[in-house]
Amino acid sequence: MSIPYLAQADQQQKLEWLDGGTFSVLLDSAATGGQLTVGRFDVREGEAPPFHMHTREDEIFMLIEGTALLWVGNEEMEMSEGGTVYLPRNIPHGYRITSATADLLMIATPGGIEGMFRQAGRDRATPRPPDFEISKEALAAAADAYGQVIVGPPR
Repeated sequence: MSIPYLAQADQQQKLEWLDGGTFSVLLDSAATGGQLTVGRFDVREGEAPPFHMHTREDEIFMLIEGTALLWVGNEEMEMSEGGTVYLPRNIPHGYRITSATADLLMIATPGGIEGMFRQAGRDRATPRPPDFEISKEALAAAADAYGQVIVGPPR
């Protein structure tokens, strides 16, 4: 059973993610009784995850600030500020940030995908090792552990 849960900004885990961006875990599956994960990306131009699909969850992205190219299956779309996209599980997708910076809100249901970010990313509350990077191997292992399928390189 879910209960109300408030996560103040200082309680939200910030993880270093692809290309030096930040993924903030706003609400994780533990806080929502497994119902959903809510996260926020603060990223720079060029940030692009591998073309991938989710086997366990549906995903919603809202581009709060910035612009991006979005690929869903074989279709390419431009996403502008305020745009929202629903990405059902088992449909390959990816994006590339085209503005100088971008702020994206992500909601995934059911919850649990935050585990992938925690496994491959780095908690920003800890000192950054000088040689830190998210290798292709680390990303692939975390993706596999959390039901993500990498189907191609970033676009």
